[in-house]
Amino acid sequence: MAANKEDSDLDDVLANAEELERALCVLAGSDPENCSYSRGYVKRQAVFACNTCTPSAAEPAGICLACANKCHDGHDIFELYTKRNFRCDCGNSKFRDFQCQLITAKDEENVKNHYNHNFNGFYCTCNRPYPDTDDQDNDEMIQCVICEDWFHSRHLGCTTVEPEELQEMVCEACMNKAPFLWTYATHFAVPPVISVSRPEEEVEVDVKEGGEKEEAAESSQSGDEEPSTSAEHREEEGVANRSSPCKRTHEQMTGSPGKATTKTVACRLKELQAKGLERPRQGAVFWPYGWRAELCTCTDCKRAYVAAKVQFLMDQSDTILAYENKGLDEPFGQHPLMALTSSMDRVQQLEVIYGFNELATSISAFLDQCVAEGKTVTVEAVHQFFEELRARKKRKTNAGYQ
Repeated sequence: MAANKEDSDLDDVLANAEELERALCVLAGSDPENCSYSRGYVKRQAVFACNTCTPSAAEPAGICLACANKCHDGHDIFELYTKRNFRCDCGNSKFRDFQCQLITAKDEENVKNHYNHNFNGFYCTCNRPYPDTDDQDNDEMIQCVICEDWFHSRHLGCTTVEPEELQEMVCEACMNKAPFLWTYATHFAVPPVISVSRPEEEVEVDVKEGGEKEEAAESSQSGDEEPSTSAEHREEEGVANRSSPCKRTHEQMTGSPGKATTKTVACRLKELQAKGLERPRQGAVFWPYGWRAELCTCTDCKRAYVAAKVQFLMDQSDTILAYENKGLDEPFGQHPLMALTSSMDRVQQLEVIYGFNELATSISAFLDQCVAEGKTVTVEAVHQFFEELRARKKRKTNAGYQ
């Protein structure tokens, strides 16, 4: 019984460690010491906004990880997760007299940077802050890979099914800005379940009626006829199978990202359009891992990507997964706690993780108490807090030997 509990505890520890390491990779993929400005418009990096220095919605600005640590320590900073093709704004004209401590000579403005309302602390089509103290639903938020805005799952215009197993999401507005993506969505994305603006009961009825229609269509064929085994039928079955999301394999999680296949003989998009299959052009679209490799890269399609400003979709190293994997491979990509526990046996791992969790809980309780009592968190108060923690640990240790 004890062995089973230990194994269960170890599984929880490893799961928490993996989740922690994955979250830390968002930061690990960016340089914490050197301003990214000198690297130009970085393909993808962690970006932050400083409400202390640039509170005006009229002049949004973003700063890199190093500047958030070095130049804006103690400021009101909020994380924007990652942004593509972004150059650090720290110390430019948007910051008035404030200068970057890492690179003082910068252009007055980064004209190629793209800003949205996230830089002012607002998200989704509802334009609400995160976290939102007035939102009682505690709804998770999902990022669109094109506009990079974050959306509440209830505002996506579709039902989300196990989104953690899916690689990327494109919101409805971005799908309509690049309408050719709807054709690919018909064949390679997760089948749609539209249910936002209609009661759940009605949706269920529609699904049922759709099933009855399919059954009626099947029964209209001659009774003794075997189902079609033509090449076209088999191909459509393959399309349906590819539409189902699946968990990412170990190779997909750790391997180098592939490149989209170049179609030199025929346009892949036209081939798909010729099949005549369509899906409702409504709601966000969820795509399984590897969907970008299905995009045609003929000359005409490349021009269409550029015109719609989505040419980055042809590059699989643009994905968040590729960025996180880079963070895992970098020397600073492993959290000290992960490095420490990797050389321990499982009993020692449990002791360290439990101790870490206990410390985090104690610190959180201490800060909550200061807020509740209206106390200022002073250096003396922090020292006293840790002295009390040491005293409690000493009492526990002594009790263990009695």
